[in-house]
Amino acid sequence: MALMTIINLIPMFGGYAGEMLLVFAGIYPGYTISWFGVLIGAIYGFIDAFIGGWLFVWVYNKFDKE
Repeated sequence: MALMTIINLIPMFGGYAGEMLLVFAGIYPGYTISWFGVLIGAIYGFIDAFIGGWLFVWVYNKFDKE
C-alpha cells in the first residue's frame, strides 16, 4: 500500500494504481494519496499483514496433526 502510494506520487508514474488507492482511501480512515498517506498506509499494511499472518499460522496449526 505504501509502495503503491509512493509510485503514484512520482510524476513520471502518476495515476499508477490510482483507482485502487481511492478504494483504500474509502476503506482505511485517515489514509490519503499523499506523502502522509505513505506513513498511514505503511501502518495499515503492517497491521493487516500481522493479522493475516497470525490467522494463517493459527489455521495451519489447527490442521497440522502430527
